[in-house]
Amino acid sequence: VNLRLVETSLYCRFSSGIPLYGSSVTAADAGLLSTLTLSQTTVSWFLKTPDGSSAAGVGVILPYTSADPVPGACNQEFPLEIDPNIYLQYNLFETTITFAPANIGYGRGESPPACDVDTDSSTRWRLVYELYQYFLPEGDLSEQSLISSLERAANVQNMQDNGRKVVSLSSHDRTQFSFSSLPGQGVIFSVIVRDPVLNTSASYIPVHTYACSFNSTLDGCSDLGRVSSKVFFTVMGLAGLFVCFVGHRFFKCELFCMGFCFMAFIFFVLITTTTTLEYDIRLALTALMGVVGGVAMVMSWWRFGSVMACVLVVGLILGFLISSIAFFTPLGDIPIFHNDVVFWVVFACIMVFVPLFFIRWPREGNIITCGVVGGYAVVLAVNAYTYTSLSYITLDVLKRLLNHNFSRAFISVPLQDIDFIMITVWVVLGVSGIVMQLYREKSRPFFPPSPYVMWKQERERRKTNVLDPSHHKPSLSARILGRIRQLTQRTEPAGETTPLLF
Repeated sequence: VNLRLVETSLYCRFSSGIPLYGSSVTAADAGLLSTLTLSQTTVSWFLKTPDGSSAAGVGVILPYTSADPVPGACNQEFPLEIDPNIYLQYNLFETTITFAPANIGYGRGESPPACDVDTDSSTRWRLVYELYQYFLPEGDLSEQSLISSLERAANVQNMQDNGRKVVSLSSHDRTQFSFSSLPGQGVIFSVIVRDPVLNTSASYIPVHTYACSFNSTLDGCSDLGRVSSKVFFTVMGLAGLFVCFVGHRFFKCELFCMGFCFMAFIFFVLITTTTTLEYDIRLALTALMGVVGGVAMVMSWWRFGSVMACVLVVGLILGFLISSIAFFTPLGDIPIFHNDVVFWVVFACIMVFVPLFFIRWPREGNIITCGVVGGYAVVLAVNAYTYTSLSYITLDVLKRLLNHNFSRAFISVPLQDIDFIMITVWVVLGVSGIVMQLYREKSRPFFPPSPYVMWKQERERRKTNVLDPSHHKPSLSARILGRIRQLTQRTEPAGETTPLLF
């Protein structure tokens, strides 16, 4: 029998009114499993909070038979002798869960089977574990929502009906898994252990997390959106909306925006991995370097007139987004892509392949990039004010760059109503922007000419065309020097000024 209560600080089993080590547990999601003797008809548990205050929670009592597996009965790491609990830790990048191995069932009064003596089919090594996820409604941090959701994940059948199966593993696999942290998004994790010989199953104690703290006065669950992030992504969203519909028409503005994104992303990764500056300072420096990158990209086109080089950079941005979308799907959870070398090689191949399309159709590729990237910038702007899972398309890649251990994490995220709405908005913005720009630009030159190249061509034309009045016009430097002389030198009288008649 196990007991699970939530939103309290201490759950324990008492002996003579005193919590004992090995028979008590302290956690937010906690449970106890008690084996009964032949003559035992009752069992009691007691609950106590650290400060003696009241706490809201829900308790579930689950009876198991002798044929059911015993969750956590082969525990060699945690305090309880039989520990059916799932232990959870999280940080900004990943959420890690750990649980103790189970044992096969046994009857009352019998000695439990040995855990690690044999590995044949008559021992606990035949057991199979299934890991499940259940996502709470997006943006709902209420206590009632948590309690009702935990009731849906209380036992084996409820979790199978409502949850999402993430992975199955044998008794030879590690009992530790990592997931991508989703700050502000409630997630319930549960492990179901099955005995394939007796066709029975049992549930570990489900555990929940929001990947944030309700007690923190800075960056708590109720204050995830920083003002600096809102300002940054709002401006970025407005620029993305502009690029989505008229980016190709105003080519210099598009190059500035793309250069900004390219440089800002690279610089944020570098400054985060090499310094310990506060987030707001890093974001301000990132914006500054993004401006430098945007100006540099515009100036390189203005000075050298190489449209293809600039468009290839634009293509790399589209390739990065397409590759990120590919690994945002269940493809990213395939075990082979938990290897960093395989992941980054495949990611880079997809990213580099996309610009090859631009070599044959540069204008069409540039317009497609404007529509797709500009629409996604609007999605990120919305995410600054309300949670949407689509932000993790690029955020998961950023996490993998910044945290070397993130490669082992499962990156599945929920797609709920707000996400389907934002996908629709993204598709509508992208398609309408692409169609509008293709229609508007069909009779125009592919790309505007470089101002500097045009000026050089005009200067050469004036030098060689003697019939051009500007050919006889002094150069700009000569005109400036002449004007300075007129202002600084005094004009001497020329003598007789009376006109002579002949």
